[in-house]
Amino acid sequence: MNSSRRNFLKTSTLASGLLFLNQFPFEALAKEEEENLVKITILHTNDWHSRIEPFPMDGSKWQGAGGAARRASLIADIRRTEKNVLLLDAGDVFQGTPYFNFYHGELEFKLMSYMGYDACTLGNHDFDAGLEGLAKQLPKANFPFLIANYDFENTILKNAFQPYKIFEKEKIKIGVFGIGIELQGLVPDAMYGNTRYLEPLQIANDTAKHLRKNEKCDLVICLSHLGYKYADNKVSDIVFANNSRNIDLIIGGHTHTFLDLPDVQKNLDGKDVMINQVGWAGLNLGKIDFYFSKKSLKTGVNAQTVIINEKSSR
Repeated sequence: MNSSRRNFLKTSTLASGLLFLNQFPFEALAKEEEENLVKITILHTNDWHSRIEPFPMDGSKWQGAGGAARRASLIADIRRTEKNVLLLDAGDVFQGTPYFNFYHGELEFKLMSYMGYDACTLGNHDFDAGLEGLAKQLPKANFPFLIANYDFENTILKNAFQPYKIFEKEKIKIGVFGIGIELQGLVPDAMYGNTRYLEPLQIANDTAKHLRKNEKCDLVICLSHLGYKYADNKVSDIVFANNSRNIDLIIGGHTHTFLDLPDVQKNLDGKDVMINQVGWAGLNLGKIDFYFSKKSLKTGVNAQTVIINEKSSR
C-alpha cells in the first residue's frame, strides 16, 4: 500500500510540558494500570468548504479523496472504540462547491449535526451568505458556534453565539473557545455588517485564564481561524501561541495548512502549546489523544492525522 492510501499518515508522541507533563514520557503513562488513566480523544477538521462529495476522478491531485460520507463513517468507527470523544471544527464550513451556491449552507450544517460535531468556530467564508444567510442556516446546526472576539451586539446575530463551552468527560474538564480572523478587507463589508472584530490576543488570554483558573479546566483548546503562519507580522497561530497563556491546544484553520504532525510552540510562560491544522476540503481528520493520569495529574499526548479516502468507509 503506498503512502497516499494509508489511513494513518503519521503518528507521533509528544511529551514535554503540556499541562502537567514536564518531561513525563508517554511510555511511562502507557505502563500505568488502565483504570488509572483517562483518555480524551479530540477529533478535528477545518476549512472543508462545502466539499460534500469526494474529489472527482479527473486526474487531479486529490482525485477520489475526501467526502462527507466517508468522514461520517470514520468518525462513527472511532466513537465505537473510544470512550471520550470531542469533535471540533475551526471554521470555513461554507463556500467552494455548487452545494453551497444552491443550498446556502443548509446541507453542510445538517451533515455536521449528523456527524455529531460538538462545537465549531466561524471562518471568514462563513459570512459568504451574509449575516441573514448565516442566521437562516444556524437552526440546522445542533451544535454551538464559539467565537470570543466577534461582537454581534448590533446585528441580527446578537446572542446567537457564545465565547466558549465547557465539556466534561470522566471528571476531566475541557474548555473550548473560538477566535476569528479580522474581517475587514477579507470579507465584503455588507456581508458582516456591524459585526465588530476585537483584538484576539487579549481576548484569548482572558478567556483561557477564566477557563483555567475560574472554571478549573484540565484542558484548554482554542478553535482558531487566524491562519498557521505568515511572512509578515500579521497575527497567526504561531504568533498567537507565543503570546498566549493557559492554552494547551490550538486547532487552526484559514491557511489550508497540511501539518503531518502538530507544531509545538512555547507560550509566554515557557510552556508548550500544540498547534494542529489538517489542510482543507475534508481530506484529513485530526486525532489527538490526551492521557490524564489520576494518580500523578500528568498527561501524555498522542497525535495522528487520518487521511479520508475509500478505505475510511470500509
